[in-house]
Amino acid sequence: MALFHGLFQILGVQILGVAVPLLTGSPAQGDEFRTPTIAAVDPDWRAAHAQLRSELGSRPELTGLLTFTGAGGHAPDDPRRWPAFAQLAALTSPLFPAIGRSTVPVLLPLDTATLLADRAGGAPQLAPAHYQAGFDTEMFDAGPAGYDALFSLPPTGIDGSPQRSFAEPVEVHITGSLLIYDINDPLAGKGEPVKMVGAPSPDLRRVIREGFVRYAFTRFGVPYVVSIPCLDSVPRRHRLACREASAVAERFLAALRIAGGRPQRRHGNIESVAVERPAAVSASFTYRPPGAILPNSGYQGQPGRPDLTAYAQIRFPLRDVPAFANSQSFLNWGDCNFTGRTASPHSKGAPYRCRRNDKPLVFDESAAENYSYPWQDNFCESRHFEVGQCANGFGHQGQDIRPSACPLRNDGADRCEPGRFPILAARDGVILRSPKQQAAYLLVDAARDHVRLRYMHMAPAQMDADGLLSGRLVAEGETIGFVSNYQDYPGGTTSHLHFDLQVFTPDGWLWVNPYVTLVAAYERLLAARGTEVPPEPPPEGATAGALTPEPAKTDTSTDADER
Repeated sequence: MALFHGLFQILGVQILGVAVPLLTGSPAQGDEFRTPTIAAVDPDWRAAHAQLRSELGSRPELTGLLTFTGAGGHAPDDPRRWPAFAQLAALTSPLFPAIGRSTVPVLLPLDTATLLADRAGGAPQLAPAHYQAGFDTEMFDAGPAGYDALFSLPPTGIDGSPQRSFAEPVEVHITGSLLIYDINDPLAGKGEPVKMVGAPSPDLRRVIREGFVRYAFTRFGVPYVVSIPCLDSVPRRHRLACREASAVAERFLAALRIAGGRPQRRHGNIESVAVERPAAVSASFTYRPPGAILPNSGYQGQPGRPDLTAYAQIRFPLRDVPAFANSQSFLNWGDCNFTGRTASPHSKGAPYRCRRNDKPLVFDESAAENYSYPWQDNFCESRHFEVGQCANGFGHQGQDIRPSACPLRNDGADRCEPGRFPILAARDGVILRSPKQQAAYLLVDAARDHVRLRYMHMAPAQMDADGLLSGRLVAEGETIGFVSNYQDYPGGTTSHLHFDLQVFTPDGWLWVNPYVTLVAAYERLLAARGTEVPPEPPPEGATAGALTPEPAKTDTSTDADER
């Protein structure tokens, strides 16, 4: 099979100064699952070395601190060719642990020259923010796929900090990645060119999508993206507008300097292959085809997206089986995503239906249909969250998963008791989450994948008490929480886990459908293959309900929003 089928370009700017292959695997047939196609860039360490030398060369007191003449006769990706990077990593690792593991040059908002000069001269120890343009480090992680870092800028008290209405710290995420996923992104490479003093690269561009303002650029042949979660709306005290976020991002970009990284042997491209699945067939596990969402549950009538890609090999995120992937909004006790329903809650078992269809439902969270096979994809189900992979550009962003059962509360309510079913880390990785936030990300930086996994609806107070916060390392299979129903407040949604998955692209971290990834993980847990069953037909004798009009909306996704 031919591996290279096109040119991978970003606004006409080619990575590495040449085209990066756009990897495409053979089309999947039937229910064949495939791994993603991933391009691996080749960092230009010579250019990074020259830039580091330039940044430090103006400070005579640093002469001799780093060795800029390496041993000859070694390949460009051999660390012996560039000893300055190993020395730099040793000096900056107290601030950024394991920074030398990054396979790409690490750019951070760090006045590296002043930091090294102060250390060499025995100056008093100053707070890291003094060297970081006022930004505080919340998390740093480096590994075979590159590096990720999270910084925050306090709302007041920073010289030169842009004025804003938002009263909370602004979180800024930067990623430099060796791996780039081909997700056939219809919006790839869009945005506006950015001209600014101290821009890290002439190809810098700004784009607002999927709830973030993103600044993307290439440097040393490597894609970097700086992103801030925001709303493309009017600034408010408790809602960060993208115009305010942009000013913070540009302050961050202007402060970027080389802080570490180390040349390593070149990483090969990763070709798509068929996913290995169990030979035995489960007697009970069945699932609807990928993309087969509940009839009329898509945003503005859109269908699902039949994505057959297993984006990462993960441990299924719930400990116990069985588990049930389906819709929590358009099944029993669901709110129909506020698109209208025929009745208001009265009592357990009271009938109703969503106005979008004629599917009979009841006001009972423990209804048997909620806790039975087959599974059903709901990635492109109706939500007002931007999802570039869905037909109308909006959708759910992830997959809802119910636990084994719904033990009812002992107060007579038709609600499941939360906190009974363990949620596990699906891979080895590092947590990305600030106190009180409703979402917890698990960041995976490995030799063959660079992904972010998000968990929602666990109780924030319990996550805080358990130390599930940015920088915590977790092991695959480790308990990180329990299935709950928290959405803005306890009981704000049904008892389930919202699980989603992002991969790194030239536009940064983008949501992709996790359904097949979860099916494959569940099959490994069962040691048995599931059976695909046809899409759900409409109820016998029923006519499809009229779709409730759904106006297009700017993405309003935050941790507080319904998933």
